[in-house]
Amino acid sequence: MIKNSFIFLDKVSHATEKKLWESNILQWDDFTAARNIYGISQQRKIFCDQQILHAKNCTMQADAEALSRLFPKAEHWRLYDFFKDEACFIDIETSGYYGDITVLGMYDGRETMAFVKGRNLDARTVGKLLRRYKMLISFNGSSFDLPVINRYYPNTIPDIPHIDLRHVLAKLGYSGGLKHIEAQLGIKRAEEVKDVRGSDAIYLWNMYKATGKEHYLELLVKYNEEDIVNLKPLADFAYKEMKKNIFDINSLKSTY
Repeated sequence: MIKNSFIFLDKVSHATEKKLWESNILQWDDFTAARNIYGISQQRKIFCDQQILHAKNCTMQADAEALSRLFPKAEHWRLYDFFKDEACFIDIETSGYYGDITVLGMYDGRETMAFVKGRNLDARTVGKLLRRYKMLISFNGSSFDLPVINRYYPNTIPDIPHIDLRHVLAKLGYSGGLKHIEAQLGIKRAEEVKDVRGSDAIYLWNMYKATGKEHYLELLVKYNEEDIVNLKPLADFAYKEMKKNIFDINSLKSTY
């Protein structure tokens, strides 16, 4: 999808992008090779050609930071297939809404990592690990997880593409909380935490601190793990459906 995208070009809207596809300008090379493009002046085309060359260089170098700045934030989902093997699915638990972080979970599509307050959760560790990745994926992370992490651990979030699945899924007609959407799509949770909710996560942390019993912390970590692991099938689904919705392979020749 990345090489089919023109949404980052000067004054190119979703409607203009669709018109380009319909006129058989399906990928970057089609655009730069065309002598004339309807609705785009020669002067503007020269500038757009330069933008495409920059985008091609960024993709050749897998420059996540540059692509993050080039693509509008609402369009970072288009970069998912390109960076999915180097993506970090992230979620936090707190002591209260916007309270301090109790558990921070990361998932790379293969292994999960849990960082617990008072044990292994610190800014240096978080920052070092996050800099390994080229994409962040969350659910409501732009409003909650990332601002909270930045509050307690400043300068640890790298300037890389971030997909907030809450907003992408909303465009597809799926609204509500993470667990509600999971249920709609048939994504199941482990039996021991299937009924745990966000408010319960606060309770589990408080019970762990009050009693010292590992059972409460283990449930909290397991709950967080389910959050991050389930983000991957949601991201796969959201990318596939969004691409299908805007780049209809039944009527346009896909070049990806």
